This record gives sequence, structure tokens and C-alpha cells, in this order.
Amino acid sequence: MPVAYHSVISFGLVAIPVSLYTSTQDNDIHFNQLHKEDQSRVRYKKTCAYCGKELKSEDIIKGYEYDKDHYVVVTEDEIDKIKTEKEKSIQILHFAQLNQISPVYYDKTYQVIPDKGGEKAFELLRTALMQEQKVAIGKTVMGTKDTLMAIIPRENGVLISTMFYQEDIKALQKSYDIPAPNEQELKMAQVLINSMDTPFDPSQYKDEYQGRLKELIETKIAGKDVVAASSEEPVGKVIDLMDALKASIEQQNEGKDKKEPTKKKPGKKQGA
Repeated sequence: MPVAYHSVISFGLVAIPVSLYTSTQDNDIHFNQLHKEDQSRVRYKKTCAYCGKELKSEDIIKGYEYDKDHYVVVTEDEIDKIKTEKEKSIQILHFAQLNQISPVYYDKTYQVIPDKGGEKAFELLRTALMQEQKVAIGKTVMGTKDTLMAIIPRENGVLISTMFYQEDIKALQKSYDIPAPNEQELKMAQVLINSMDTPFDPSQYKDEYQGRLKELIETKIAGKDVVAASSEEPVGKVIDLMDALKASIEQQNEGKDKKEPTKKKPGKKQGA
């Protein structure tokens, strides 16, 4: 797996050299755009707006438009020069509880591995964070942005999640009237939640629609007709909340009864 980023985690006088690796991959099916008339591939070219010449990657530089059609050119070396030594490392600012951070602030997640010589300090930080049930909030410059991040300990390693700043988060666009549930409704909802309470196991979840999409493509390649998915019962409108909760609990209990093995009744003793 290629390294996404090299850095140093710093807090106090401790410096831990680390490497960040991307922790997710794109498994989605991607379609190419084709010309409807002859099914030829649609391609995009980078061209100069002035001379119309097609450009390669090495022909392109960075420029900031400070006035209409007026640009100042900035090189990668110049961008790197203005970084301070602190900004080249991941500076831990403070520690916090994980449940204090809203998930809306998380962006990309990386796996963090200590570089040679930093293993002991890295493991000390991970263990201390685990025992204190805390995460570290840090900051570094990635690309051209001062990036906020959470350093999250796990049983088998450490993750770093880059974070949005508060100014990047949109305010709640729509509000709604908040009715207060009555005590009976709340108890029923809690019973339903507890009846569906199972440990999170990521291996249990699959992208079923992508699987059907692959089948569709294979069917088309084989020259067969695409068959519509089997119809399911439509989701009905909730008319009475209590009735819906009771029905949901009964459905959960029926599902559990089916999973449990049936107990054999003890047979009659001989001579009885």
C-alpha cells in the first residue's frame, strides 16, 4: 500500500516519526461516458484558453487570479518555503473524549504506522489514549491547507481522521417542530432498540445493490434480457406510532424465535 503522507507526531518534547496510509478503497462500479450515436468513448482534454493548445501535466502550473484575467504564479517550492518546522509535523493541541466530537466534522481517515525508531513512543501514546479513553486533537499542513485532525487509538493500532473546521460545516438548513413523546411511547421505543441491539460487525454488511449491478452488466454482456427485481411489500405509512412500535417488536421477536434451535421434548421413560 503506497504511503499517503510522511510526518511526525509531536506533543511536549516527544516526537514520533510516522507514515499515514489510506484506510479505504473504492470498490464501486464506474461507467464511462459514451457518444450515444456510435458508442465511442467521450474524452476530456485540457486546453489553453488563449492558444487552444492541448496541454500535458508538465505544462501546467499554479496561478491565483487576483484580478479579472490577471494571475500570480506560485510554485511548489515557494509553497513549501513558507511552512514552519511545526507545520511540517502533526502538532497535538490537546486531548478530548471521542463522544464529544460530532461525526459531521470527520473527513478522510488514515491508518498510522510508526516509522523505524518511533515504535515505543507510538505504542506508549496509543496505550495511554486507550486507557484514558481519549483522542488527541492535532493540526498540520497537508497540501496548501492547515488541517485539523483527530488521532484515534484502536486495539490494533491508530487511526487519524482529518476534520472540517466549524466554518466549513453548514448550519442546519431546515428545522422541524419537536413533539415530546409520552412515557409509554418512549418505553416501547427503548424495548424495540434493545431487541435490535447487537455488536457492530463490519463483515456482516455488503453493498447488495452493487452486486445486482454486476449481475446486470454480466447479463447484458451475455446478450440476455434484464429481469426486474422481485417486488417487495411497499413500506406503509405509519398511522399510529404505538401500533407501529408494537408490530416492530413482534416482528423482531418472531425473527429471534426462528433463529433459536427448537428444543427436543424429553421422551417417555420405558415402562412408564
